[in-house]
Amino acid sequence: MAEEEPKKDEQSEESQEELLLPQDALLSAGIHIGTRIKTKDMEQFIYRVRPDGLFVLDIKRTDERVRIAAKFLARFAPSKICVAAARLYAREPASKFCQLTGAIPVIGRFIPGMLSNPLYPNKIEPDVLLVSDPKADSQGVREASSIGIPIVALCSTDNSFSNVDLVIPTNNKGRKALATIFWLLARQILRERGEIPPDGDPPIPIEEFETKLSEKSSQE
Repeated sequence: MAEEEPKKDEQSEESQEELLLPQDALLSAGIHIGTRIKTKDMEQFIYRVRPDGLFVLDIKRTDERVRIAAKFLARFAPSKICVAAARLYAREPASKFCQLTGAIPVIGRFIPGMLSNPLYPNKIEPDVLLVSDPKADSQGVREASSIGIPIVALCSTDNSFSNVDLVIPTNNKGRKALATIFWLLARQILRERGEIPPDGDPPIPIEEFETKLSEKSSQE
């Protein structure tokens, strides 16, 4: 018999007020929806499996890791944070994140040698790398690892932790999920830096972080 599906994919409602965003907002953005693949690395972040085979992430763990990652990233000078986003739906959220936080965007293809080749004319020298997906952004992960800088990664249920130092468990493929997680991370970093009040929001709303469907054809 198939597992009975809870309403709205709801997870435990305890301590909802402690989440960075209301649980309903996180669930409607789909940040908890994983894939039908589960790696051993990601088991610790999985809440359950749905009858359709999709693994569901624990949003409380996601919330917890966003806070940890924000504290960590806020320790670096903005110009020393590099953000790599190769996937189509990650590009706009990553760009807006960099606009708010002052980080260096590497949107689309990661040019080999950008971090590791001293002769590359546009070489950048960050102290930390944030990637939207360690598989899609594997070139950046390899280079950051080779030069010994820490790597923060948005990871879904199908990702492994190879060369990743800090994992944020989330849907890293969905348009709304990526917009929400990058906005939340940016907001929390700005709060940690004291650039906005502890309960303040950044000047760019979540909606503007979201890749518009009309942009798909022009970016492919």
